[in-house]
Amino acid sequence: MSEKPDPVKTRRTLILLAAVSLLPFVGAVLLYVFWTPQSSTNYGELIDPVPLAPVALAQTDGQVFRFASLRGQWAFLMTDAGKCDEHCRAKLYLMRQIRLTLGKDQDRLVRVWIIDDGVTPDPGAVAEFSGTRAVLLSRGNFAGQLPARVSPRDHVFLVDPFGNLMMRFPRNADLSQVKKDMLKLMKFS
Repeated sequence: MSEKPDPVKTRRTLILLAAVSLLPFVGAVLLYVFWTPQSSTNYGELIDPVPLAPVALAQTDGQVFRFASLRGQWAFLMTDAGKCDEHCRAKLYLMRQIRLTLGKDQDRLVRVWIIDDGVTPDPGAVAEFSGTRAVLLSRGNFAGQLPARVSPRDHVFLVDPFGNLMMRFPRNADLSQVKKDMLKLMKFS
């Protein structure tokens, strides 16, 4: 004759088995609701995606520039004066060097310099950073649409392939840190 199982022991075993099974799920829900990570792996600051305004602007070479032409490519976007000072040149240098370090992916990144004061830049500056699209902002307040803490001139912005501003890099950004961000984006996109 076989022994009857102890109902208390069976119930305890069943409850323990259910608790062990539900513990990971409950822990995940609690972490999702109550825990916010304090650090991130990106150097640039992620911003709420902002679609670029569909405006047509004049490039310094006389061609028409539309932000829609950037679709399908990543783009660095900066605003500054036509009389490019040292900070402006540093941003242009950063954008050029990051593009060059991307190797086979460099054709996926476009560089745009929006000249917000209407002054045509020195041809030497344009030639030094050839490949950067220099766009003259003739009217409107496009620079005011760029999310910046103090001034849009402080940042280099990143536009995703869908035409949205999605990240900004700080004033005097670290070249190696920006490169890490861009390599990650190119790898996963």
